[in-house]
Amino acid sequence: MARQQRAMRTREALIGAVAEIVAQEGLAATSLTGISKRAGVSNGALHFHFVSKGALVEALEAAALARLRAVLEAPADGRSRLQHLVDVTHALTRELTTDVVLRAGFVLCADVAWEPGADLRVHLRRWVEDLVREAGAAAELRPGAEPEGIVTAVVGAIAGFEVLGARDAVWLAPRTVARFWELLLPALAAPAPLGTLDPAGTRGRP
Repeated sequence: MARQQRAMRTREALIGAVAEIVAQEGLAATSLTGISKRAGVSNGALHFHFVSKGALVEALEAAALARLRAVLEAPADGRSRLQHLVDVTHALTRELTTDVVLRAGFVLCADVAWEPGADLRVHLRRWVEDLVREAGAAAELRPGAEPEGIVTAVVGAIAGFEVLGARDAVWLAPRTVARFWELLLPALAAPAPLGTLDPAGTRGRP
């Protein structure tokens, strides 16, 4: 059991190390020697867990996708679809400020040196599409609001916050996300639910 735990810690350290390099400098800056050094393990230990750099990056990608899904699949707790959409965007931008694995997963999506097997932005877009569709079916969207345009605006904003936030954390700040929703919600929400929506998010509050 102790050996398995050590092996798991080593694997997690290696994934964390490659995530830090990818998030800070991009995939091209990664090398097996640099990764093992940052993780504090030998090259032999690295090769025991991963046969190549590509295999390690694939593991990073899978870990990032799992973390994205954990954010997206959080329960709505009875809140409206639109409020849940607002809440999850706040949760995701918070995670992007603290979770280097998740952040590196998004960086990989845009790295021309990598062919993503699990594109986080594609998964995000599908989730937003499904939730906007549900909001429309629940009469939460204002007449004339175009679901495809809503999806484009939301996914584009999140992707933009992620890219800009890599250099300036203000882009991932709660107030930045709230301002985005203050502008967008009146254009997409039906009058009845609009008055109940909180652009600042309600996650973790009664």
